[in-house]
Amino acid sequence: MVKRKLSFLEIWNLSFGFLGVQMGFALQNANASRILQIFGADVHELSWFWIVAPLTGLIVQPIIGYYSDRTWTRLGRRRPYFLVGAILASLGLILMPNSDMFTAFMPALWVGAGMLMIMDASFNIAMEPFRALVADVLPSDQRTLGYSVQTVLIGIGAVIGSWLPYMVTNWFGVSNEAAVGEVPLSLMLSFVIGAVFLIGSILITVFTTKEYSPEEMALIEGEEVEEETQSSLLNIFSDFAKMPETMRQLAWVQFFSWFGLFGMWVFSTPAITSHIYGLDISDTHSKGFQDAGDWVGILFGVYNAVSAVYAFFLPAIAHKLGRKKTHAYSLIIGGLGLLSIYFMPDKNWVIASMIAIGIAWASILAMPYAILAGSIPPRKMGIYMGIFNFFIVLPQILNALVGGPLVKYLYDDKPIFALMLSGISLIIAALLVSKVKDVDDVVTQS
Repeated sequence: MVKRKLSFLEIWNLSFGFLGVQMGFALQNANASRILQIFGADVHELSWFWIVAPLTGLIVQPIIGYYSDRTWTRLGRRRPYFLVGAILASLGLILMPNSDMFTAFMPALWVGAGMLMIMDASFNIAMEPFRALVADVLPSDQRTLGYSVQTVLIGIGAVIGSWLPYMVTNWFGVSNEAAVGEVPLSLMLSFVIGAVFLIGSILITVFTTKEYSPEEMALIEGEEVEEETQSSLLNIFSDFAKMPETMRQLAWVQFFSWFGLFGMWVFSTPAITSHIYGLDISDTHSKGFQDAGDWVGILFGVYNAVSAVYAFFLPAIAHKLGRKKTHAYSLIIGGLGLLSIYFMPDKNWVIASMIAIGIAWASILAMPYAILAGSIPPRKMGIYMGIFNFFIVLPQILNALVGGPLVKYLYDDKPIFALMLSGISLIIAALLVSKVKDVDDVVTQS
C-alpha cells in the first residue's frame, strides 16, 4: 500500500486550520509586549514575561507528539489535539486583553502573563500535530509542497492577525486610545475576532481531512502494527538520544534561527517606538505609543504577507537549488533585513526590512520540516516533530533570560540593538545549513 497523492485543494484543506492558529499567534506576537507594557511591565522585564511561552512549548510539544502518535479516535490521530488546542487558545485570546477584570485576585500584569502562557501552550498543542499531519498524509514527493502550502496559510493568517488592530481603528473607526492601565477597545475586538477565526478554520480541517488508520500506516510502512503495552512517556528521552543525524545537524540551524526570531518578536515594539518614532521607552500610554504599536502590527503583517507569497515559489526554488541552499540564502536575506532597520530614516522605510525578513520567515516555516521529514521513521513522526521543537524553544528561553539585561546593561536602554543581534543570529544559522545532510532532497541538474 502506498499513500495516494492529494489534489491541491485537499492539501489546502489539510492545513487550513493553521491559518487560524497563525492568526491568533500573530496577534500574540505583535501585541503581547504592548499589552504587558500597558499593564505596567518594564521594557527590561519583557523578555522574562515572554519566557513562559517557550517553556510551555518545551514541555507540551514532545508530550503531545508522543500521545498523538498513539492516539486513534473517531476524529483520527492528530485532529483531536489541534481542535482542543484551538479551543484553549481562543479562550486565552479573549481573556488576555481583558486581564484587568481579574484585578480583585491579582495584578492585571500577572494575569496577562498567565494568559500569554495559556495561549502559547495552546498554540503548541495545535501546531505540532499539524506539522506531523502533513508528513502522515502526504507522500514524500508532495511534502515540500505540503509544507509550502502550510507556510502560505500561515502567512495569510499572520497578515490578518497582525493588521487587525490597525484595520479596526483606521477602517472601522474604533478608538485605539484608553485610560492609563487599560487596553484599547480596538485591541480587545481584534483578539475576539482572532478567536472566532481560529475555531472556524480548525473545524474546516477537522471535517475535510481523512487520516490513515494505524492499520493502513502499518501497510504503508510494510510493518506489523506495533504493540504499545511496553511503551512509556519516558521513551521521549530514549528517542531524544536516538534522534536521526539530520535532526542533530538541523538543531543548530534552528537554535540560531529562533534565537533571532524571539528577539524580534519581543523587542520590535520598544525598538520601533524609540528608534524610529523617537519616543522614550517608558512612554506606554500616549497616543504616539498606540499608533506606533499599530504600525508594528502593520510591519509584522508585511513580513508575513511576503512569506505567504514567497512560499508559493519555495518548491520550485528548492527543486532548482536544493533545499539547503534555498534555506541558507533565505536566512541571509532575513538577517540583513533585521540589520537594516537600524539605518532606516522613517517608519515607511522599515517596510523594506520586513520584506527581507518575510523571505527568511517563509523558509524557516517550511524548509527545516521538509528536510527533517525524510529522516524520521513514519511511526514516530509525532514524537520527533515534538522533540524537534526543543531546538525552537531552548534558544527562545535563552534569549528571554538574557535579552532584557542586555538591553539594560549592554545596549544602554536602546532595544534596537536587540534586533541587530537577531540579524546576526539569522546569518549564523545560514552558515550552519551547510553542515546538514538532506537525505531525500531532489535538485534539478542544469
